Amino acid sequence: MKIIILGAGQVGGTLAENLASEANDITIVDTDMSRLRELQDRLDIRTVEGKASHPSILEQAGARDADMLIAVTNSDEVNMIACQIAQTLYHTPTKIARVREHDYLLKNKAIFTDKSIPIDVLISPEELVTKHVRRLIEHPGALQVLDFADGIAQLVAVKAYYGGPLVGREISYLRSHMPSVETRVAAIFRKGSPIMPKGDTVIEADDEVFFIAAKKDIRSVMSELRRLDRPYKRIIIAGGGNIGARLAHTIEDKYQVKIIERDIHRCNSLAKRLDNTIVLQGSASDKELLLEENIEDTDVFCALTNDDEANIMASMLAKRLGARTVMTLINNPAYVDLVQGGVIDIAISPQQTTIGSLLTHVRRGDVAAVHSLRRGAAEALEAVAHGDSRSSKVVGRMIEEIDLPKGTTIGAIVRNDEVLIAHDDVVVENDDHVILFLVDKRKIGEVERLFQVGLGFF
Repeated sequence: MKIIILGAGQVGGTLAENLASEANDITIVDTDMSRLRELQDRLDIRTVEGKASHPSILEQAGARDADMLIAVTNSDEVNMIACQIAQTLYHTPTKIARVREHDYLLKNKAIFTDKSIPIDVLISPEELVTKHVRRLIEHPGALQVLDFADGIAQLVAVKAYYGGPLVGREISYLRSHMPSVETRVAAIFRKGSPIMPKGDTVIEADDEVFFIAAKKDIRSVMSELRRLDRPYKRIIIAGGGNIGARLAHTIEDKYQVKIIERDIHRCNSLAKRLDNTIVLQGSASDKELLLEENIEDTDVFCALTNDDEANIMASMLAKRLGARTVMTLINNPAYVDLVQGGVIDIAISPQQTTIGSLLTHVRRGDVAAVHSLRRGAAEALEAVAHGDSRSSKVVGRMIEEIDLPKGTTIGAIVRNDEVLIAHDDVVVENDDHVILFLVDKRKIGEVERLFQVGLGFF
């Protein structure tokens, strides 16, 4: 595919890195020449310096024959205008734009249409991160929780702890130990390296285990790998910006929520918008304030400001003062691996959360969902199978007969709202949602081709 990416920031750069490795024709546009030069030195891409919404710059980038435009600059307005121009002048088939401003998103169905601003796919990082954090709060002890088939199935990552019933045992023991629960271990990361699990693979303490199951069975499976954490009740959110406010709004009916925000005007605005959330004016790094608000009894401390360093320091202080779990928003990818698993329990990367949503619309074949795992080291994919045994490489075949690329496993199939764990004798049917796990993202093209109709025996 010929793809133009507008914006060479963290999201644009990471997206270019993902797509360039998959033999796409990538051009990236930005006003920062040094950033473009840095990307060009590392990746096989074209770069164009200039303002992303200018017709001459889009022309220079190849908009006339581009298959897709992805606008992820820091300006909502530039992203929107670029999509408008790409449609008006070049009839670009697919236009994707990142839009952050809540006011635009409130009226998105009226604004973003073919007759007004023609954006085919709208990406809201704040909304994606909010959903990500909410799922982590709903599943105490999980490192990552990913929805497939509209939430019917979930892929969950947990760290295996000493004392867990399955720790020190072979994976095959899980099926005999929990005969009424259908689940599959999709992958294991041990000391940062992937292990493709087999029945005789022994789970060790501190392994990062990815398993898939029906949503209703997730807690049961988690209890086999670690002591099951009691449900969260008390949440403190540091930062009352878009993400903090959204999160409070979505969870305040189920949890006891407090927000700490520096700006007094923002505090007043939050107090009017939120019904059951206590809004506190002050600094999340104020030890006295945290102690006054009983930080030692807090189940989750979420640091969600726009300042990485402030988030890290506030989280470290909260943990030292007794917060049970700390989740920290970190924009700089270099910081994520440094801090997670130490004092900070979960580091949240908005770039990786956003990248998965973008890749869903870039993948060939009928791909319903893409999730980036372990800061981009692996990928989980939901592909819809179409056709029959003559036109498809997967439909009408048992899972053991499908020629999967090395490092790829099928974890589960969702069929008519039922989750079928991918045992070797399960036969794939038309319209099945097939959930795959890839530890080698270079194989993504081979996986996509498996699910393209008409390629069955050619």
